[in-house]
Amino acid sequence: MPYLRRFSRRVCQRNRSLQTQPGTRRHRASRHCRPSSRCRSSLREARASRATSRPHIRHITHQRAGRGGRMTPAGGRACYYLVGSTGVPNYGDELVAATWLRHLAEVAPEADVWLDCQEPGSAQVLLDGLHPRARFVDTLWQLCRLAPSAEPWQVASWVQRAIRDPGLAPRRVAGIEMLVRADVVHLIGGGDITAMWPGLVGVLAGAAAATRRSGGHAVMTGQGLYPPVPGTSPLLRSLVEQFDIVDVRDEPSAEVAGCRSTTRLTCDDVFLRLGAGVLDLVDGAGPVPEYMVCAQSDASDVDTPRLAAHILHTLRSWQAEPEQVGVIEGIPGADREVYSLIEHELPGARFYPFNKLWTDGLPLGPHQWWISTRFHFHLLAAAAGAGGLAPSVHPEY
Repeated sequence: MPYLRRFSRRVCQRNRSLQTQPGTRRHRASRHCRPSSRCRSSLREARASRATSRPHIRHITHQRAGRGGRMTPAGGRACYYLVGSTGVPNYGDELVAATWLRHLAEVAPEADVWLDCQEPGSAQVLLDGLHPRARFVDTLWQLCRLAPSAEPWQVASWVQRAIRDPGLAPRRVAGIEMLVRADVVHLIGGGDITAMWPGLVGVLAGAAAATRRSGGHAVMTGQGLYPPVPGTSPLLRSLVEQFDIVDVRDEPSAEVAGCRSTTRLTCDDVFLRLGAGVLDLVDGAGPVPEYMVCAQSDASDVDTPRLAAHILHTLRSWQAEPEQVGVIEGIPGADREVYSLIEHELPGARFYPFNKLWTDGLPLGPHQWWISTRFHFHLLAAAAGAGGLAPSVHPEY
């Protein structure tokens, strides 16, 4: 599959470029003093320890028509069917989808590309134009919602039955028939198939069932599968075994996926985009704040006031002046709540709503210090040469 061969090569090149030098120490800035030159190690070093060279993702040769009598849509044009948690919106999820659409525009501009996502209308607006033949649906997500039970085994079973017999979901027949005509069904990177969202195992089951029916290829990259819903590990491994390529982003997810020759541990899908740096993601219109904050109120075991107090204390220990602080929003609304509790303590701080970040770019610079509970922001800050803290708001994520 040409675009996955290129993915393999770029990931490995990026991994090599981010390796730490032997003996490099990683430092964490003290909460009680401003970061000194001695402790201003960037998050790039922290992430580099996870990005050492790993085996290439093996490629598969994809046949564009005729396997078992199956024909691709559009008169033999290749069809790639991406599946991702896009459109909510969430900056990280949108970035992963944008990364793949841009990549496919480069290596497969004539192919039909479908993105099956949570909110296709929003995704259409945010990702419009990134691939000339991209279209957006929500078939698999709707099937998960239509399952008569929310229990993961039941959801997985019902979604697979509906793929095999679309009459079970009569309003989704057209979408299901489109899904099973794809050459490749590709679960793009994310951490949705975990205990936090039990019913979304149906997305995994639906991808496996679609390619089982069609004879196409099932692929996953950059997946986070940990922690699984208790009692579902056998189910997950059974479904994962039906995928031609299994690429996960962390060691616990590799353990969940099981020990198989086709399982590869690499990194987040956004690394596919970072080979040329982050300049195309940066807002270069003017000076950027020295201190940046992204604090989420969703998917967290830390209550909002406690997180707000921690962030304010950290900024004060760094002797950050309010006008030197910027606050960014990864999920609209959800990342405004923590800031709303401390904004009166930070007169002159700049707030960057999601839409501004997506339209104009991130306020990134190598001199910055970041506090981010969201993974993709501290990943991108690290890639830009910044340092900072990544507070954990959930013990297993």
